[in-house]
Amino acid sequence: MKKMTHILKSILAAGCLCAASSCDKPATALPIPETEQTPAQSPAAAREKTILRSRLIGRWYPRASYDLSVEIDGFLKNVPDTPREPIMALIMPHAGYRYSGQIAAHAARQIQDKAYRRVIVIGPSHSQPMKNFCSVPDVTHYETPLGQVPLDVELIEKLRARGDFFQCIPEAHVWEHSVQVQVPFLQHMLKDFTLVPILTGHLDEKTTRAIADILKQEMDNETLLVISSDFTHYGASYGFIPFTTDIPANIEKLDMSVFDPIRRKDLSGLYRQLDVSRATVCGRCPLGILLAMLPRDAKIHLLKYDTSGRITGDWSASVSYLAAAVTGLWAPDRPPAPKQNTVVRPAPAAKPTLNPEDKEKLLRLARISIEFWLTNRSKPSPNEVWNELTPGMQQTLGAFVTLKKNGALRGCIGEIIPHREVYKAVIEHAINAAAFDRRFAPLRKEELDAVEIEISALLPPRAVDSYRDIEIGRHGIVLKKGGRQAVFLPQVAAEQGWTLEETLSQLAMKAGLPPDGWKQNAEFMVFEAIVFHEGDE
Repeated sequence: MKKMTHILKSILAAGCLCAASSCDKPATALPIPETEQTPAQSPAAAREKTILRSRLIGRWYPRASYDLSVEIDGFLKNVPDTPREPIMALIMPHAGYRYSGQIAAHAARQIQDKAYRRVIVIGPSHSQPMKNFCSVPDVTHYETPLGQVPLDVELIEKLRARGDFFQCIPEAHVWEHSVQVQVPFLQHMLKDFTLVPILTGHLDEKTTRAIADILKQEMDNETLLVISSDFTHYGASYGFIPFTTDIPANIEKLDMSVFDPIRRKDLSGLYRQLDVSRATVCGRCPLGILLAMLPRDAKIHLLKYDTSGRITGDWSASVSYLAAAVTGLWAPDRPPAPKQNTVVRPAPAAKPTLNPEDKEKLLRLARISIEFWLTNRSKPSPNEVWNELTPGMQQTLGAFVTLKKNGALRGCIGEIIPHREVYKAVIEHAINAAAFDRRFAPLRKEELDAVEIEISALLPPRAVDSYRDIEIGRHGIVLKKGGRQAVFLPQVAAEQGWTLEETLSQLAMKAGLPPDGWKQNAEFMVFEAIVFHEGDE
């Protein structure tokens, strides 16, 4: 039981950008700049080490580690020695350090000499449009001039496995500054910690509360929450000129009218005030998540406020910066966490089935979802692309979407563990297979007509005692050994004409093991699939 649970925890996020597919072609790095792959230095995620290097170096803060440390120390020297305890969360600005660094230091000063094992940073996505979901990255480390920070990959995978609210849009993290700019301050103030970067799209209040409920289950008093937000963006360049006289005073009045519901922990009030005032506060949704997460006895303290208009003397374009600390404890008000290590078992009742109508509609849904992505460069919500749900489409099943062009694999990504309606998994992984399979360049719009779509709807996996229990042609296989793992869908061996031994040798090599690595000390899980593709009668 314990062994099976360990395997399940390792594969919960086989969906976004995973290497699991119906092909034995080795995975390669995503075609995204500033990302490096090296052999893993720890078993943190039982996976290749992948590094996201900050693109802010030399522009938003100094390039050299010494110069960066000196600049942060200079900011900290100007902060009064009035730390508050215990600190459960911070609100920090995210502009270049010449503008907002001194304000951010007032927040960072509150965690000096404190020990946190994990920091969750939530910032807005400025350039990647996302609606009612967040994105978490698919790397293991973030790097700045001050070194590398390991990500809490286990929690990130757990969040991605929760379904629609946490997805993975890789390019959003590469280009987004709202989280990256906080990392040097955290490195400077803390010793050893893991990082969980989260980027929000535009969230309605219902979704904000749902995401907050999920994150609150993961909070403890050794976890720090950092909310990244600038406040009012004033000027023609921001399309926001609500007043033209007494600009400094009016900007501050507007910012404080937004901070008031934050101080009162009033999420609905915050969203109302932002809607009425049209204040251009980029961290609206991260701030909303914070307010929805906080226990009743938490207190929010304004630490420092300033504007770029005052700093530069140019009020024609001004951005406001605010630092705040949240005091209290997460644990006393935390609802009981759901039981961990719960083994997913096959349903004892009859196996789920998909009738011809279900299959035809799921295939159409996959193609429409890819078309939406290629046109809009964003993942659609289900109601944007489909409103003809059958009962079969609403069954809880795992799903892989495979794309083939002229009979050759063009992309394949999915999730093994069933945790949501299969139609939702198909929407997400059709797009992932087209755009985010690290082995292939993203699908081009002109290629789509030549692509054939195949869907594998997966039943829950189960552990087997020996490889001898695996049936070629019936079972998909998960192999795990020594921190490495790989997956084949049931149809792979049959398509290649492999025997069981040949299949396991290929699977071992896919996992980065020797061809005979499956013969000793390997663990296996199997699953069954309903496989169908375009052109089926």
